[in-house]
Amino acid sequence: MTTMTPTSGATENAPAAGVTQNGPAAEHPRTYEVRTYGCQMNVHDSERLSGLLEGAGYVRAGGEATPDVVVFNTCAVRENADNKLYGNLGHLLPTKKSHPGMQIAVGGCLAQKDRGEITRRAPWVDVVFGTHNIGSLPVLLERARHNAEAQVEILESLEVFPSTLPARRESSYAGWVSISVGCDNTCTFCIVPALRGKEKDRRAGDILAEVRALVAEGVLEVTLLGQNVNSYGREFGERDGFSRLLRACGEIEGLERVRFTSPHPRDFTDDVIEAMAQTANVCHQLHMPLQSGSDAVLKAMRRSYRREKYLGIIERVRAAMPDAAITTDIIVGFPGETEEDFQGTLDVVREARFSSAFTFQYSKRPGTPAAEMDGQIPKQVVQERYERLVALQEEMSWAQNKTVVGRTVELLAAEGEGRKDAATHRMSGRARDGRLVHFTGDPQAVRPGDIVETVVTYAAPHHLVADGAPLSHRRTRAGDNWAAGRTPKTPGVLLGLPTVGAPPPLPPAASPCG
Repeated sequence: MTTMTPTSGATENAPAAGVTQNGPAAEHPRTYEVRTYGCQMNVHDSERLSGLLEGAGYVRAGGEATPDVVVFNTCAVRENADNKLYGNLGHLLPTKKSHPGMQIAVGGCLAQKDRGEITRRAPWVDVVFGTHNIGSLPVLLERARHNAEAQVEILESLEVFPSTLPARRESSYAGWVSISVGCDNTCTFCIVPALRGKEKDRRAGDILAEVRALVAEGVLEVTLLGQNVNSYGREFGERDGFSRLLRACGEIEGLERVRFTSPHPRDFTDDVIEAMAQTANVCHQLHMPLQSGSDAVLKAMRRSYRREKYLGIIERVRAAMPDAAITTDIIVGFPGETEEDFQGTLDVVREARFSSAFTFQYSKRPGTPAAEMDGQIPKQVVQERYERLVALQEEMSWAQNKTVVGRTVELLAAEGEGRKDAATHRMSGRARDGRLVHFTGDPQAVRPGDIVETVVTYAAPHHLVADGAPLSHRRTRAGDNWAAGRTPKTPGVLLGLPTVGAPPPLPPAASPCG
């Protein structure tokens, strides 16, 4: 089902009918800017949006120049997401008025939720598109310009997998690869399944083809993306589909690091732990959302696992990979949460020894069961509990990071990770376990994308420092590409949605190494 609503008056100063501003007659190609909010899935979707726009003849706006098209790729998970979007749209209105022909597009989860409400509250918006039709953006922009009226187009289900679309990758050394979209879970606090739909899995051969294409462009690290990556393959009747996919990634020559996010404790099985431990290029990093340490709260959240199962997973991961860095998500102040429930969360944080945690104060999302639950917690109580949780996790993070001092770590030098690098005369990179390390290095020699080995000399709660001279430095194609200003521009991988019948099986993995 498609919802299409043209709204008069949104596109000011539109060209005459039939004029394509990015066609051969255009003196200057139109410029664009994509502003991204939310999760890694949105970041990757924005790469697709950039690839689509460049394929249609747009060029990225440079420096302080005002773009001809501004695209907001939105998130609907947090309570203030609406306020942030409409505030930013309001700030952009004077700019649009002073730049004839400028267009504003809103996509992503909030667009899927609010639909025509966006053009009602912000009638200067030209295009609204949802999570299921990001490929329509160039056509919708042209239609809005041609018809001089806003275009609202929302699809109710996915018709083509986003990875069939071209992408302008943001990094020369690391890439996102979607293995699935949507989610079959029914967590009572989460609006994502309603906005991204049921889980749809890509075929393994298509995923691996995209990974190989990125590696051929010099990429060293890929992150496999899905709302629930370790349920991958269930659609094809393959309960071990995700572990087999990890092992298959291990056979790709030139791929040095594999990460994934996010798994769900309900579906996290021992075959995945074994694949992580036995596949040399799979990083010993695990983001395992906890949400709460109280069984009563987990039941109310409809999380389908309990505290002991969660801690059992952590124990088995550490037994197989003692060096694993484990991170998590935690929600404070879920409706009905008692002080005893909250103490249960603190107990799990102490026992699990997370290297870091993304902590959130519960916020009501319209359309979710939790928003209608009794027992909504007063803001001041939520804030006080949140501060106690953050203080405890800071202690745990610092203690975990201190265990790394004196160890040799392999770093993938990164761009933009260290805000104080210029002042401290350091560079920054990520260790294989995902920890951020600020290290001493010569920026004339070490480029983002290069590999450095160094010794950790200091630990803070959120980063490590390596102040000695690097033990080794390996120049890479990724570093060459960064120095040349090149990032991969991958064409759409022709894969589509799964058709009837199971896909062909993966080839047998070679004997596991490591």
